[in-house]
Amino acid sequence: MAFAVAGCTSISYYAQSLEGHVEIMAARRNVGKLIRDPSTPKPLRAKLASAAAIRRFATDELALPDNSSYRSYVDIGRDNVTYAVFAAPQFSLAPVTWCFPVFGCVPYRGYFSRKSATESAAELQRQGLDVYVSGVTAYSTLGWFSDPLLSTMLRHDDAYIASLVFHELAHQKIYVNNDSAFNEAFAVSVETSGARKWLRAAGNRAGLRRYEANRKRSADFLTLIAKTRDELRQVYGSPRTPEQMAAAKDAAIDRLRMRYRHMRDKRWAGYRGYDAWFDSPINNAKLAATAVYGEQVPAFLHLFDLCSGDYPRFYASVRRIAALPAASRAEALKTAATCN
Repeated sequence: MAFAVAGCTSISYYAQSLEGHVEIMAARRNVGKLIRDPSTPKPLRAKLASAAAIRRFATDELALPDNSSYRSYVDIGRDNVTYAVFAAPQFSLAPVTWCFPVFGCVPYRGYFSRKSATESAAELQRQGLDVYVSGVTAYSTLGWFSDPLLSTMLRHDDAYIASLVFHELAHQKIYVNNDSAFNEAFAVSVETSGARKWLRAAGNRAGLRRYEANRKRSADFLTLIAKTRDELRQVYGSPRTPEQMAAAKDAAIDRLRMRYRHMRDKRWAGYRGYDAWFDSPINNAKLAATAVYGEQVPAFLHLFDLCSGDYPRFYASVRRIAALPAASRAEALKTAATCN
């Protein structure tokens, strides 16, 4: 029953995971029936119709699993379905990992309750760790259950819905135990290429322009984070005292905020979509969480191009790389010159 989004071996942890998941599964309603039901509010009916078309596109055009996932709907009545708790040592960018059966080791714990996540974060902080808590709008059980569409997934535009559906189904397609960076970057690459393909197929030029602008800002953001991570690696590898290291860490984070403000006001012409991220505390756990989802994405997208945008060939190539030993997997992906 250790299906959930993160692992902890305590009985109480598994109990809250099971309870939260069962509650969602029990509330599922068939999407097709909701669309046909005249009592379904029109805005929700329109969102569900788009989601149903996106789900068909995922199988027909992206070769993603054709199963019962994302063919039902649950209104969960809150802003996030789960909360992920990340942790890292005070002077290291390597995230703490937790391991459990079936899903392997991951760099976070997941909770269905904000209160439980906050309590877990406080305990980790008492152990001297940097901690970061992030709300999650969707999660995957890797095909073990029929994952539903959630109200949290429908709160933005159709490109957002498509991105989430493609991302979560990609986890069902390929998943490597104990390599979250590989898994998340692969899913982001499917999400990105798939959303572009879907927007083009829909003839949504304005939506595609907005999507590409968002992707460009995301790439700029990750470049900023990578630069600061490089600076901090040098700090943590140097023969400084803990006090000197803490001061250098604070200075690097201050420079990160300064670079962001300059980029926001100049390069982004005042776009403030990342302000909340930079206005809240920044520490090693937050930087590590960001890296998990972003660092290997360019390599996956390059491999996708090498495969001429052919999804079955791309998946076959990713599987061959995934079968390599963990120590050589990232390098093989980075240096791939052909789709084989």
